Amino acid sequence: MPHTSSVPLPWRLKKHRYGLVGTTCNYCHSVYFPPRFFCPVCQKKDGIKERKLTGSGEILSFTTINAAPKGFENQTPYTIAAIKLDDGPIITAQIVETPKKISIGKQVSTVFRKIHEDGHAGLITYGLKFKINK
Repeated sequence: MPHTSSVPLPWRLKKHRYGLVGTTCNYCHSVYFPPRFFCPVCQKKDGIKERKLTGSGEILSFTTINAAPKGFENQTPYTIAAIKLDDGPIITAQIVETPKKISIGKQVSTVFRKIHEDGHAGLITYGLKFKINK
């Protein structure tokens, strides 16, 4: 998946960002997100296939952001978590619940939400966040 296009990065990664598409190795069955071009475990290049991940998992760790980076100040407080997906990979993602409802071990699943907006009339970037399963 070399990025040689002049198309902006959010659009080039649309399938992976919006659909939680990773890769799996047909030889050792390792699963990766973000996608890989070769398997770091068995070093194979020819057995890598795309795989749609389930989008569900468990919170391993989390932190609440109160002093956000530029462009995200109006979203505070928000919580970022390390999530072990049921498919295997561990990813970091934002949790849409209030910080008081979040705890280690909670089961989560993906939801499609606004990530960022470049001003009032600018480009709006969407992507996947996670919500706690009821």
